[in-house]
Amino acid sequence: MKTTGFGPGAPCWAELSTKDPLAAKTFYHELFGWRTEAVPDEKAMGYTRLYVGEELVAGLVGLMQPDQPTAWNISFHAPDLDATAAAIADAGGTLIVPPMDALGWGRFTVARDPGGAVFSAWQPGTLRGCDLINEPGALGWVELATRDPKAAAVFYTRVFGWSVATGEMYTQFGLDGRDFGGMMDMADQFPAEVPPYWMPYFAVADVDLSSERAALLGATVTLPPTDVPDGPRLAVLRDPQGAVFGIHVAYPEN
Repeated sequence: MKTTGFGPGAPCWAELSTKDPLAAKTFYHELFGWRTEAVPDEKAMGYTRLYVGEELVAGLVGLMQPDQPTAWNISFHAPDLDATAAAIADAGGTLIVPPMDALGWGRFTVARDPGGAVFSAWQPGTLRGCDLINEPGALGWVELATRDPKAAAVFYTRVFGWSVATGEMYTQFGLDGRDFGGMMDMADQFPAEVPPYWMPYFAVADVDLSSERAALLGATVTLPPTDVPDGPRLAVLRDPQGAVFGIHVAYPEN
């Protein structure tokens, strides 16, 4: 659906930092049909906005540090960024990038939660965030993989005021009665060297066809198309440069 704004704490932006921006633009254009538009300002350092038609859905940028991994990053809406940054620190998080301006588009901070997962908070300026959510090619769900789910639930509830619904196999995060994301216990499912992380899921019309196409384009299918109990059909992919993301059939509105 087309967004009219984001409530405090809601996921509002997905941004890919990649070692090969040109190859990434080609891959995601072929997979999702994203149209790319480079920001002409030299200060933007090649930042590219990604569109479904005329609707802005994500951003893409090259790596800024030699040791920075190729990865997707999730931003959460913060109407008062300084207050959110203080809440992150008070709750035991670490500010990697302190609150700073982004060319008048807004203000942001990059942080690490107590378990080690990296995320961002975004105070909108001229860029409010995504124009579409939960439609083919647009962000539809976000997921945290962590080794300490209890601590993560406490942290994000304190910082963003999320609701936490814990089931037998999965925990879901929500705001105002609507779930927007979930949390997975890494436990022994991941090698010890894999750090906790946030991952976006993008909605697609057909998970199986999209997975097949991604593989033909050079992606790795890390979780084949799967039906989730009481959830959508989904898959998890790693793009040719190494960034992990998911795809799913759009959730019905709740």
